Amino acid sequence: MWSGEELDLDAYLARIGYETERDGELAPDLRTLTALHRAHVRAVPFENLDVALGRPVPLDLKSLQAKLVDRRRGGYCYEQNSLFAAALERIGFTVTARGARNRSRGAALPPVTHALLVVAVEGEQWLADVGFGWQGPLEPVPLRDGARVEQSGWTFGVVVEDEGIHVLRSLRPQGWTDLYAFSPQTLYPGDFTVMNHYSSSHPQSRFLGQVVAQWPGEDERRALVRDTLSTVRTDGSVEERAVPVDELIATLESRFGIELDDEERTGLERIHPAGS
Repeated sequence: MWSGEELDLDAYLARIGYETERDGELAPDLRTLTALHRAHVRAVPFENLDVALGRPVPLDLKSLQAKLVDRRRGGYCYEQNSLFAAALERIGFTVTARGARNRSRGAALPPVTHALLVVAVEGEQWLADVGFGWQGPLEPVPLRDGARVEQSGWTFGVVVEDEGIHVLRSLRPQGWTDLYAFSPQTLYPGDFTVMNHYSSSHPQSRFLGQVVAQWPGEDERRALVRDTLSTVRTDGSVEERAVPVDELIATLESRFGIELDDEERTGLERIHPAGS
């Protein structure tokens, strides 16, 4: 399903900093799933830079490995979760996908544009999502009504609404906030392709025409959207500052770990609001 047999697993593990001698032998169990999930989100940033530059976003495994693993770039949900699904499949996990509506931006009813994974482990389903950016979980979340987990000071929960709609939530100082909602319907790689086409090319996509880079750290979470860098900490404190064009590349590389070539640096500076 996810082309796991094509993945260079050793290269992927090196990219996310997973060492079997230190972190444990790989097996289709909860310990492995949790350790891989945390290592992936720590190492591979969320970013839309190819979309911002007007480039296509291929989802075949060869392209994903070349970009996210070999070049040490990041990606958004379809790329990140497709790569993670391939790694899990290669190890022996049963992995399916879901499509979600992002609720983190308010009360509007958005289209289904977010892609996440569901992994079966020892008879229980776990939400696994390495591609939701700075608001996403560090580790898998039990996919059952009323589940609540604390992950390095960040708390996540799941509730089930009418028609079997599952909602991933985050506990903030002001209370619970919905992140996204999804139905039990299984999605396939071809569905990712359709959703990716909308997100990378539709005029109403939030990824067009602006730089987005995010990182869900353990102590703090960071997001760069256009020219604003935001930092959120576990106590709920938020810091924001403007990023001028002469700091853009350094910010992407030092704060998000994104490695860029000269063409990408030039193109991103050109579209930066302060650079126009």
